[in-house]
Amino acid sequence: MSPHQTGTISSRTRPPLCAITLIDRRTGRLHRANGAALVARSRDPHGAAAELLAGRESRLWDAHVQPLTAPARRA
Repeated sequence: MSPHQTGTISSRTRPPLCAITLIDRRTGRLHRANGAALVARSRDPHGAAAELLAGRESRLWDAHVQPLTAPARRA
């Protein structure tokens, strides 16, 4: 039985978790909603960025993808 069939996936086979933010190209600043920076977390950064940019003018908005690294495990 494969790991996908049992419902468990090894962390070695999963894509890294990424933070995706919207950047206003006019100011270079993060997009904020109610004062907080809008940040999406996803293992599919390209899909998440496409969703965040959907319906926005591409000349005004950009998506920034940053991989999130897990803290080192202590032995």
